[in-house]
Amino acid sequence: MQDSNIELPTTDAYVDVQLLNGGSMTAKYHVLHAGEPADEFRLYNWAFYIYHAKQGRRMLWDLGMSSNPDDFPPAIANGPLEETRAQAPYEPIEKQIERRIGVTADEIDTILLSHAHFDHCRPISQTFKDATVLFGPGTSEYCAPGHFMIPTSTWDGRYFDPKRATERWGTVKGPWTRFGPFERAMDFFGDGSFWVIQAPGHMPGNLCACARLATGEWVMLASDCCHSRALLDGTKEFGAFELDGKIMSLHTDIAAAQDTLARIRIMEKELGVHVSLAHDTTWMQDENDPVLLSLLDKKFVKDMRVALPEQRPF
Repeated sequence: MQDSNIELPTTDAYVDVQLLNGGSMTAKYHVLHAGEPADEFRLYNWAFYIYHAKQGRRMLWDLGMSSNPDDFPPAIANGPLEETRAQAPYEPIEKQIERRIGVTADEIDTILLSHAHFDHCRPISQTFKDATVLFGPGTSEYCAPGHFMIPTSTWDGRYFDPKRATERWGTVKGPWTRFGPFERAMDFFGDGSFWVIQAPGHMPGNLCACARLATGEWVMLASDCCHSRALLDGTKEFGAFELDGKIMSLHTDIAAAQDTLARIRIMEKELGVHVSLAHDTTWMQDENDPVLLSLLDKKFVKDMRVALPEQRPF
């Protein structure tokens, strides 16, 4: 990876970004980090609202957590959903955007899903009736045909079944070009304001994104490129755990995930990008990044200050 003379594109265009509460679930430290005990903690989950005013486009990045078993294949509903005691946010995503921004669910035109795991992805046709879901390249090949044809599958046939799918969705097609240290990124609106980036490692089709705010600051929506700030900082290594007699990781390709993290570090340390991981709470607890904090509303901040120190849902 070449990291000399890397720059971000010059543009005056921008998008509005709002961080949304995507609920939470329980997790264990050893699953995230090598060498840590199997102690349980609450893993929070963030989603985002993205608005391009000039084009009138309103989008979501990820959907956060649901606690409704009907939102998932049986292999998820009867397994991880129960095991992690998944908790939807007390205020649903669609209600958050209506209260905060005055936008109804029917005004959302696109939902970009960073990947297809159950804490980011679920059917939308009953809630976001006019939206189209977009996945990263390779997602459908990896997940199809889903649980209708393979009852034990954790992937949702409502998206991936070739005959019984119920959801309107597609794959981000590009064109792909370089963006900072990343080799394959798409200028989503064509004006340099919002980039969808291929970020290999977590699972096939994994995406992250980078948004330019009205202030000129850049924010990276890094989703599950890793699951903690310690992993991004390099002070912890990826954990491993046993599942069905096999040693597993949260990432299907650890070498690729490590390479993606190296590129995100360049974005942050050399290019001044503000990074928000899907499950990271450190900057909220420390309140040390004014740019990321500007993505929250007053209610979120109030609820956050109560919930995070006590590791409870909100």
